Amino acid sequence: MLDKNYNPQQIEQSWYQRWESAGYFAPQSSPGSAPDPARDGASEQPYCIMIPPPNVTGSLHMGHGFNNTVMDTLIRYRRMTGEQTLWQPGTDHAGIATQMVVERQLGAEGKTRHDLGREAFIERVWDWKAESGGQITQQLRRLGSSLDWVHERFTMDEGLSTAVREVFVRLFEEGLIYRGKRLVNWDPILHTAVSDLEVLSEEESGHMWDIRYPLTNGTGHLTVSTTRPETLLGDCAVAVNPEDERYKHLIGEFVELPLTGRRIPVIADPHADPELGTGCVKITPAHDFNDHEVWLRHRDETAIADQPHGGLINVLTASAAIRENNPEEGTLIPPNYVGLDRYEARKRILADLDAAGLLAATRDHRLMVPRGDRSSAVIEPFLTDQWYVRVAPLAEPAIRAVEDGRIRFYPDNWKNTYFEWMRNIQDWCISRQIWWGHRIPAWYDADGNIYVGRNEAEVRERHSLAAELELIQDPDVLDTWFSSALWPFSTLGWPEQTERLQTFYPTAVLITGFDIIFFWVARMIMMGMKFMDAVPFRDVYIHGLVRDAQGNKMSKSKGNVLDPIDLIDGIELEPLVEKRTCGLMQTHIAEKIAKQTRKDYPEGIPSFGTDPLRFTFAALASTGRDIKFDLGRIEGYRNFCNKLWNAARFILMNTEGQDCGTPAQPGKPNEPVELTAADRWIRTRLNATTVQVRGALENYRLDLAAQALYEFTWSHFCDWYLELCKPVLNNPEASDATKRGSRQTLVRTLEALLRLMHPIMPFITEEIWQKVHELAGQPGETIMLAPYPAADSKLADSEADIGASAEIEWVQAFILGVRRIKGEMNIPPGKPLPVLIANASATDRARLESARAYLDFLSRVESITLLDDEQLAPEAAMALVGEMKILIPMAGLIDKDAELARLDKDIARLEADLKRIGGKLENPNFRDKAPAPVVEKERQRFAEQQAALEQLSAQRERISRL
Repeated sequence: MLDKNYNPQQIEQSWYQRWESAGYFAPQSSPGSAPDPARDGASEQPYCIMIPPPNVTGSLHMGHGFNNTVMDTLIRYRRMTGEQTLWQPGTDHAGIATQMVVERQLGAEGKTRHDLGREAFIERVWDWKAESGGQITQQLRRLGSSLDWVHERFTMDEGLSTAVREVFVRLFEEGLIYRGKRLVNWDPILHTAVSDLEVLSEEESGHMWDIRYPLTNGTGHLTVSTTRPETLLGDCAVAVNPEDERYKHLIGEFVELPLTGRRIPVIADPHADPELGTGCVKITPAHDFNDHEVWLRHRDETAIADQPHGGLINVLTASAAIRENNPEEGTLIPPNYVGLDRYEARKRILADLDAAGLLAATRDHRLMVPRGDRSSAVIEPFLTDQWYVRVAPLAEPAIRAVEDGRIRFYPDNWKNTYFEWMRNIQDWCISRQIWWGHRIPAWYDADGNIYVGRNEAEVRERHSLAAELELIQDPDVLDTWFSSALWPFSTLGWPEQTERLQTFYPTAVLITGFDIIFFWVARMIMMGMKFMDAVPFRDVYIHGLVRDAQGNKMSKSKGNVLDPIDLIDGIELEPLVEKRTCGLMQTHIAEKIAKQTRKDYPEGIPSFGTDPLRFTFAALASTGRDIKFDLGRIEGYRNFCNKLWNAARFILMNTEGQDCGTPAQPGKPNEPVELTAADRWIRTRLNATTVQVRGALENYRLDLAAQALYEFTWSHFCDWYLELCKPVLNNPEASDATKRGSRQTLVRTLEALLRLMHPIMPFITEEIWQKVHELAGQPGETIMLAPYPAADSKLADSEADIGASAEIEWVQAFILGVRRIKGEMNIPPGKPLPVLIANASATDRARLESARAYLDFLSRVESITLLDDEQLAPEAAMALVGEMKILIPMAGLIDKDAELARLDKDIARLEADLKRIGGKLENPNFRDKAPAPVVEKERQRFAEQQAALEQLSAQRERISRL
C-alpha cells in the first residue's frame, strides 16, 4: 500500500539512484513494446538526442529545467515505444566563463594567472573542474533526466580534443581556415575577442557631439555628428550621401582632421544618411564595423600620402587606452593623448576641440551600448590578427539541407531566421586570447612562418623542419562554439568510426532556444554536413525563454530569478539569501530575490517536488512562445499529483488481495468479467486520451499532451469514474463478475495512465506503478521499460462501447443538472431531494432504470418520479438533459424570505463595488496616469463583478416566483 501522503522527497532521489545503478539509461528500448500502426518499425530506428552542453561553471536555471524536461519527456517516450534511445550527456568547458571563475579565486589570494604561468594556471582550472564542475550534472539528476551518464563527455576531454584538432587541420588544408587582420568584438578587460552572443547591447543615456572639420580649400567646414569623439584620431574620411544636394560639390575635396594635422578626403557613400544628424559621417575603419565596410569600398580613395595603410589606423591598445605611435607609420596620434584611457581621452579631446572653436554643439542622446556579458566592459571594435573560418562554402549545403526538408524547424517559421543569417553569413572569428580552451594547433618560427598540424611532431615531419629550429605554438585558444559545433559527432567517437557513431548519427532532434540558432545550430549543421556528409539532426525544436509570471525576463537585478532546485526542495527565505550569496550573486541582489519571493510565500518556497515542476514546464510548452512561469501553476500541479496519489490509494484499497480478472496462474482459467457502462466509458476515454497524447508527443506539443493527461485524470477518471464505480464495489447485490470487471478496469486504467504520464512525471508514476502493475497483469521491473500504451482502433467503434459512452454522458448531464440547482438555491450538496421527470423519451426512461444506482449515489436524490404528459408540475427549479426536464420542487426546501434577504445583501454589496470601480475607470486621471496593467486589472474586476451581479439577480428572480 502507498503511504498516506504524497511526499516527493521520499521517493525521487531513491528512484533515480536505482534507475542509474541498474543501467536503465544506457541505449536500449523497452522489451515487448507494441507501437501503434503510426509507429510500425519504430524498434528498428535508433533515436538520439544530444544535450545542449551546459557550461561547466553553471548551476541549473529555469531555462535548463524547461529544456531538459522537454528532452527527457521525448527520450522516455521513445524508449517506451520500442526505439533504441540515446540521450548523450556532456558539459562545455566554457572558456571565458570558466577562466574568470578561477581568476576570481586567484584574485582573492592576491594573485593573477600570470603569477602562476600558463601551465600551472591550466592545472588549477582542471582542479577546479574536478571539484566543482560537476554541480550541474548532479542537478540534472534531480530533474529526473535519464541521460546515458556512463558515456558522459566534456568538450576538453581527450577524445573531443582530438576531434577539434582534426577539424582545424582539415579545414586549414582546404583553405577554409586562415589567419587575417580584421575587426572583432574586443573586451578590454578580458583582453580577448568575444562572439556576438557574448555582447549585450542595451540603450543607455549618452551624448552626441557636433564637430567642425575645416575644408582644406579654405571655403568653410563640414560638421560631423558623433557619439565617440575619441576615435576621431583614427578617421580616414568623411562620407556624404551621393544624392545629398548639400554636399555633392564637395565630394573629392579634403578636410583637415582636427587635432592631428592630417588631411582626409570627402567621399560619397550610401552609408551616410541625409536624414540623420548633419548628413556627414566620420569614417573610422579600425573602430567601427560599418565604417570598416565603407573603407573596404573606398580604400583607394583614402590611400593618400599622409594616411599610411590607406587610413586604416588603430587608435587604441588592448586595454582601450590611446596607443603609442608606430615608427613605421609616422606621427599619427598627438603625443599628449598617448596612454590616456579612452574616456579620459574623450574629455581631453572635447576640451581641445572646444578651445579651438571646433566643437559646435553637445546634446543628450540615447544610444545602444555593447557590453561584454562576463566583464560588463564596453566592447570595442578592434583591429587584430585572428584566425577565421571561411564560412560561405560550408553554408551552401547547410542551407540546402533545410530547403529540401532534410532538417525541419518546429515551429516552421524559424527556418526564415536561419536562412536570413546563413545567406548573409560572415567569416567566423574562431580565436580567443585566453588560456583555458583548445589551443590552436599552429606553430610559428622566428621568421613568422605558420605551420599547422595535429601536433608539433607532425608539423616537423611534414615540413622537414630541423630539430634545432625553435617553434612556438600559437598562444590563442579556439572559440568555445568551435568545439560545440562538432558536438553531434565528436561525442560519438569521431574521427574514429565507432559503433555508437554509426548507430546514432544523424541524431533525431535538437531541443534549443532561439537565441543560439546562429551560434550553435547553424554551425553544427555546417560541420555535420562537412565531416559526416549528413545532417546532424532531422528536427530542430525551438522554444522560447522562461520568463516570470508578468512576462519579464528573469534577471538577478530584477530579483525575479527562480532556481529549479529551490522549487523542488523548498527553501526558507534567509537560507535563500545565504545560498545565493555563496555563489557569484551579490548580497543585495540575493536579498531582493528573497523579498520578491516573500510576497507570495511569506515563509519561503515550499517543497513542490520534481514531478509537479516537470508537469508545469510541459503544460507551458507552447511551441515558439516564451514561457510565463507562475508559482501558482506549480502549486496547482502539486495538487494534481496529490489527486493521482489519493486515487491510487483508493484503487489499491479496493483491489489488493481481490480478484481483478487479470491473467490467472497457468492451468487455472480466468473467472468471467462483466463490464458496466462506466467501465466501458472510461476505457473509451482512456483510448481517446492515448491517441491525443501520442499525437501531441510526436509533434513536440508537450502542452497538449499535458492538457489531455490532466483532463482525463482529474475530470474523467478521478471526478467521475472513481465515483461511478463505488455503487458497484459497495453493492452487496452486485454480481462477482460485475465487481471483477470494475476492479479490472480500475487497475488497468490506472496502470495504463501511469505509463502515459511517465515521460513527463517519472517519479510518482514509477512509485505507484510498482504497486499496481502486477494487479493489472503488466509484467516488468520498471515502468521506464514498459511499453507505451497504444490505441485500440476497434474500441471506439464497438457498439457496446458507443452505447455505454452515450449513457454515461447522459448520467453526467443529469447529475450536473441536479448539482447546479442545489448550488444556485444554496441547498447543501448532500441533502436528498425528490426529483420529478417530465418530457422523458423511451431512451431516457430506459436510462433512468439502468443508471439508477449512479443517479441515487452521485446526485443524492430522494426519489425519482416520472410525470405523465397531462400532469401539471409544481413550482420547481429546472435543468435540461436533452429535451428531458429535471424538476426539483422548491416548496419546503428553502426559507424563501431568508434566502431573498441574503441575496439582497449580496446584490447591494456588488452594486456598491461596481459604483466604486466604475467611478475609478471614468476618472481620466486614473485611466491616463495609472500603469496600464493596473487599469486593465480594474476593468477585469468590473466585468467579473457585473457578471456576478447578473447571476445573483437572475437567481433572486427565480426564488421570488416560488
